[in-house]
Amino acid sequence: MPKAKDLEVRLQRTEEQLRLFQKISRFMVRDLSLQDVLNGIVALIVEYTACDSCLVYLLDGEDLVLCASNKPHPSTIGKLRMRWSEGLTGWVARERRLLAISREAYRDPRFKKFGELEEDNYEAFLSAPVIARNRVVGVVNVQHRLPHQHTGGEMEVLTTVGEQVGCVLVLARLASSALEAANHVELVLSSGPVPMKQ
Repeated sequence: MPKAKDLEVRLQRTEEQLRLFQKISRFMVRDLSLQDVLNGIVALIVEYTACDSCLVYLLDGEDLVLCASNKPHPSTIGKLRMRWSEGLTGWVARERRLLAISREAYRDPRFKKFGELEEDNYEAFLSAPVIARNRVVGVVNVQHRLPHQHTGGEMEVLTTVGEQVGCVLVLARLASSALEAANHVELVLSSGPVPMKQ
C-alpha cells in the first residue's frame, strides 16, 4: 500500500500536469502569433520537465524544420532542416511513436548530428510526434545534458503536448473572420447524428 508521502508526491505531480495543460490551453485560445504560442509552449515544457533543451520541428514537405527552441538559435530557426528519413526525430515522425532514451542518445545509430547544435552531445532524449487531424505534422524533442530516466508521467505529458500543439496548428489556419462567421451549431449538427448508447 502506498505511503502517505508517496501519495502526496503523486498528487503534487498530477496537479503540476494539470496546470501545464491549463496553461497550454490558454495559449490555444489567445490571439497570439503562432511563433509566440510555440515559444510559450516550449517554455512551459522546459519548466515542467526541467530539461536543458526543448525543440519543436514541423513538417514541410519531406523535411522537418526547426521552428521553436528554448535556446537562442536565431541562425537555425526556420533554417535547420532534416529529411523525414533522418535522425531520431525523423524516426518519431515516421513511426508516429514516442521515443525515450535515458543515456547516450548520440550513440543511437538513428541519431543525426548537426554540428551547430550543442544538443548533439546531450545524453537523454525524449520525443513525441505532433499530431493534427490524425496526421503527423511535427515532433517535439526534450533533451537533458546528463543521463535522465524519463518517468511514465513525463512521457504521457509530452505525448499530450504533441496533440495540443497539433490542435494549435489546426486552429492557426482559421482566420478570425472565419471563426466569427461560423455557425457552430450547424457545423456540429451537419456532421451527423450522435450515436445513442444502448
